[in-house]
Amino acid sequence: MKINAIRGMNDILPEETPLWRYAEKIIQQVLTTYGYREIRLPLLEPTLLFDRSIGEVTDIVEKEMYTFPDRNGESLTLRPEGTAGCVRACQEHGLLFNQTQRLWYQGPMFRYERPQKGRYRQFHQIGVEAFGFAAPELDAELLLLSAELWRQLGLTELVTLEINSIGSAEARGRYRADLVAYLSTRKEKLDDDSRRRLDSNPLRILDSKVPETQALLDQAPVITDYLDQPSRDHFARLRALLDAMQIPYRINPRLVRGLDYYCDTVFEWVTSALGAQGTVCAGGRYDGLVEQLGGRPTPAVGMAMGLERLILLLGSRTRQPGELGPHSDLYLIAASDAELPAVMQLAERLRRALPQRVIITHLEGGSFKSRMKRADKSGAEFALLLGEDELRDQVVSLKPLRSEAPQQRFDEATLIDHLRQHFRVTL
Repeated sequence: MKINAIRGMNDILPEETPLWRYAEKIIQQVLTTYGYREIRLPLLEPTLLFDRSIGEVTDIVEKEMYTFPDRNGESLTLRPEGTAGCVRACQEHGLLFNQTQRLWYQGPMFRYERPQKGRYRQFHQIGVEAFGFAAPELDAELLLLSAELWRQLGLTELVTLEINSIGSAEARGRYRADLVAYLSTRKEKLDDDSRRRLDSNPLRILDSKVPETQALLDQAPVITDYLDQPSRDHFARLRALLDAMQIPYRINPRLVRGLDYYCDTVFEWVTSALGAQGTVCAGGRYDGLVEQLGGRPTPAVGMAMGLERLILLLGSRTRQPGELGPHSDLYLIAASDAELPAVMQLAERLRRALPQRVIITHLEGGSFKSRMKRADKSGAEFALLLGEDELRDQVVSLKPLRSEAPQQRFDEATLIDHLRQHFRVTL
């Protein structure tokens, strides 16, 4: 019986991974330049961590988590998001007391939902978290950082920043009461999900994509009318900073986040290039989460970007993996199987002499013509040829594959110097 992957848990094939590596490399470089350090977190956490942080009446906790008991009867959950685990790790290892932290992490998350383009049951995120910063300047820096990511990835023209403030817990409580009162008199016009959320999590109704529900929300109360003065000042300062840094944005009064721990600033980078799944990166402030999970009051702000959607967006602007550089730099060929041991030894010496260069040795046999075809298909810049004559004369033939330059013969030391100069290898 043929065994296939679990639905919604997709393989990333070798033809796709160059684009993934390219995106991950750019993101990690930008995060490093802004002073963020990597933290690596476990895939499994106690279920209680997500119940207490995300909220028991959210869709994630109610319907989407992969939860099971282990052999000791403890309830464990495959992480559906990264912030709660990052807070847990920081508290457990004493990273937050009288300190500020800028951290990032990367890896798979798991949610049981209907798979669709850019939305899977196992999906990959890069998360960014900053702890100990209460001022809106940190919110602005995070948005500046993400804008720099889009610039370096060539996506600036494809994404739009939407921001909102959802205020304090007290302000949201007042707003929630008025929103429920408004929608309760129009309950029969709500879609099924929104009717269910009316009692459990009414702010999530603001996220509805159903046109009839969206029409009702046009006349609904607006959360920014309920903000207290500190939240108003924080949001005004953020907007002033974004204006000063010339980062375009749109205030979206319906923007909320699907997790209970958010407060004040929330934001999304959205695109129209991916259809309905238009959010590429999202986040906000969560000043109460550390205390909620048993720590000292600690201001915090963060964001996460879904790599599947980001890769789709990169593909939509026609940047294909082949544009990211050749799959290999050098392709070594033995004229016959007799020279193969010498070619394999040469390849090892070249790998030591040319670190970071991709060097492939042809091991599949076949005619010399088929070996050259494989060299060309590899994307390599040069083929290195070793036959009976080369072995006798103690030289290596170097054949350019991407130019009309002539084939040359070098002794090994001269060949290494030549390749180091060509690839600008510094020791």
